[in-house]
Amino acid sequence: MGSFFRIGDKLLNRSKLDQIIDKIFNLRVSGLPQQEVAQRVGCDRSFISRLESLAEVRKGGRVAIIGFPLANTGELEKLSQSLGVEYTLLLTDEERWSLIHSFDGQSLLNWLMEIMVDMSAYDHVIMIGSDMRIRLAEAILGAKVTGVKIGKSPIKNDYYLDPKQLENLVITIKGD
Repeated sequence: MGSFFRIGDKLLNRSKLDQIIDKIFNLRVSGLPQQEVAQRVGCDRSFISRLESLAEVRKGGRVAIIGFPLANTGELEKLSQSLGVEYTLLLTDEERWSLIHSFDGQSLLNWLMEIMVDMSAYDHVIMIGSDMRIRLAEAILGAKVTGVKIGKSPIKNDYYLDPKQLENLVITIKGD
């Protein structure tokens, strides 16, 4: 059973929407033109075009990576450095909590605000984390965020991220 939302008299099913979007992208990846995909899913061609525009990740530019809680931070940091990523902040769960507890409330807020300002200077921010953390990053930084969801919030254990997955994402974004 999916997540349901009521908007006025309409009851919307988020899972159904996700399935339709997946179908649209799969049909487009298979080579079908926008018009044919639109006919198959029952929408206008312009909707397909707009959907692709909303999901497009522009290549090139400066890249930053933030992620937690990760089991293989050292490995991912070395990889990021070798790929020319300009900013990397990767933490295990223990490191995350230790960092948070090292600040008083005002200092923590100031530090977080500095990170937000710093991230706004990057063309792409790869956010590795829970669904909630990714949504927060997207709300603050907008379309420059590319999320790598490693679980549903709250994540309590370190997650091993396949370095190849991160490598492919960075190469795709940078256009190398």
